[in-house]
Amino acid sequence: MKITLKDGSFKEYTEGRSIIDIAGDISEGLARAACAGMVNGKVEDLRTVLTEDCELSILTARDKEGLTVVRHTTSHVLAQAMKHVFPEAKLAIGPSIENGFYYDFGHEPFSREDLDKLEAEMKKIIKKGEKLERFTLPRQEAISFMEEKGEPYKVELIRDLPEDAEISFYRQGDFTDLCAGPHLMSTKGIKAFKLTSSSGAYWRGDSNKDMLQRIYGTAFNSKEELADYLEYLDNIKNRDHNKLGREMELFATVDVIGQGLPLLMPKGAKMIQTLQRWIEDEEEKRGYMRTKTPLMAKKDLYIISDHWNHYKEGMFVLGDEEKEEDEVFALRPMTCPFQYYVYKQSQKSYRDLPCRYGETSTLFRNEESGEMHGLTRVRQFTISEGHLIVRPDQIEEEFRGCVDLAKYCLTTLGLEEDVTYRLSKWDPNNKEKYLGDAQTWDYVQNMMRDILNHIGIEFTEEDGEAAFYGPKLDIQAKNVYGKEDTMITIQLDMFLAERFDMTYIDADGEKKRPYIIHRTSMGCYERTLAWLIEKYEGKFPTWLCPEQVRVLPISEKYEAYAQKVNAALTGNGILSTVDSRSEKIGYKIRQARLDKLPYMLVVGQKEEEDGTVSVRSRFAGDEGVKALDVFINDISKEIRTREIRKNEE
Repeated sequence: MKITLKDGSFKEYTEGRSIIDIAGDISEGLARAACAGMVNGKVEDLRTVLTEDCELSILTARDKEGLTVVRHTTSHVLAQAMKHVFPEAKLAIGPSIENGFYYDFGHEPFSREDLDKLEAEMKKIIKKGEKLERFTLPRQEAISFMEEKGEPYKVELIRDLPEDAEISFYRQGDFTDLCAGPHLMSTKGIKAFKLTSSSGAYWRGDSNKDMLQRIYGTAFNSKEELADYLEYLDNIKNRDHNKLGREMELFATVDVIGQGLPLLMPKGAKMIQTLQRWIEDEEEKRGYMRTKTPLMAKKDLYIISDHWNHYKEGMFVLGDEEKEEDEVFALRPMTCPFQYYVYKQSQKSYRDLPCRYGETSTLFRNEESGEMHGLTRVRQFTISEGHLIVRPDQIEEEFRGCVDLAKYCLTTLGLEEDVTYRLSKWDPNNKEKYLGDAQTWDYVQNMMRDILNHIGIEFTEEDGEAAFYGPKLDIQAKNVYGKEDTMITIQLDMFLAERFDMTYIDADGEKKRPYIIHRTSMGCYERTLAWLIEKYEGKFPTWLCPEQVRVLPISEKYEAYAQKVNAALTGNGILSTVDSRSEKIGYKIRQARLDKLPYMLVVGQKEEEDGTVSVRSRFAGDEGVKALDVFINDISKEIRTREIRKNEE
């Protein structure tokens, strides 16, 4: 057996040998640091016995894959500590994730004090240096083993494994867990860890199942790396829109109003208004016709669209279906069927297409309570929605136009470099979720793939993420914690025109079915505001700021001039206020900085005499004295062009 190592050298053996033994043959130091092996490109447990020629790299905690193993083992140590401190807790799952690990437990919610107790117990376990031993059991023995331990979630996992699956366990001291691995050889390999938070999580992500308690943590190869990461976490918490947006009085939530129903405060509402006016104007420049349609409809509409079958659980239904079948309504979760009836009010010719309809749509979706978060996951929201009814020969050009509009919006907001593109396809193994047949889906997905390739967009593909009526281009972005959300979507629909009997008269005089492109130009306004808060840490580009200038009189003597300056600014469409409080000018400047304002204009005797203003900004600090009309021209141009000035460090 010939084992080719990372550096090109090789080891030869006459019989099978475990990865950890081969690491020891290379050097004792490498064996002590080893976390796993990379065998022909696949991560394998150190206990794996190699029996044939292969390429082998020994992974340590300095490798991404090795650190993942460290974190996985740390999750097992957490579970062992849980059984010591809270023996009544039931074990669910405990994987490693991008920046750490988590473990789900059947238990009441945990406090920070509880996490501290668990950390202390984990340190004791690690200090003991418990060895991890892997073993397997036949299916029925594995089930009995976990039943005897009173672990119902583990029993369910075993029952759901394929009949031919190998069922493996890892034992460390007095603790044993169901796990496929890989794991460290002993807990001594865990050098630095921290339990960071806890929250509720449904068992297997299903809201119809038990609510468990998920404890998050992380682990690193050194205390210094851990300290750096924890400092990073503190920094991103300060950028979290759910914290910063409230502190800046952009939005609030109130228990008696309900989860997922945020109140946009005057500043936040002003920002949304600015975004909406910009988007609506831009869409009209691009040939969109504006509609305004009802916020609810009879269930009959959703039966035609098939949303009633595919999406009813996500809708707010009004009325009793059993008692008042003819008077059952639902708040709209989308605008598409309403705009289809706008289209159908007159017979269209091929010359009338494309028809581009746009609407600033308020929508309602019955999100689960555990899914709600700030402005990113809400039950009522507003989107820049649009539907294009097109001929087959117009699909590529109009799809390109939708992508161009989305990219224009992203570029203007300074967000284009923060997104990725995903072709979301149907799941051929779950056909009942979708309209149509495999042949139609393959045809349209291939068409969309070709369009994206022609445009030159780099994209990934993912099964099971399509809408029930067609594939999508999803434009994805991550929040400060690394969670990915869809910000903008462009969908190609090949079924609903038939369900709604939508037609056009073609050049040959025959009625034909159009295609429909569903799209958002900027997506959900609430989610976009959250994205902008985190992107700019509240220091928005001037054109987006709800307060663009604050005039600061040095003393009460100059308030009249400050008001005159303010009137000139507001008269030119600039969002300006006056700080007329009886405070020292230094205090007023500090407050304006804390409020993250783009510009402060300090005025006193000299400025009043000369008709000038002393300009301070968060972009360049002290910008000196300027004539008032010069400043107005400069900032008006900055706002008009939607310039993004770089903030001063």
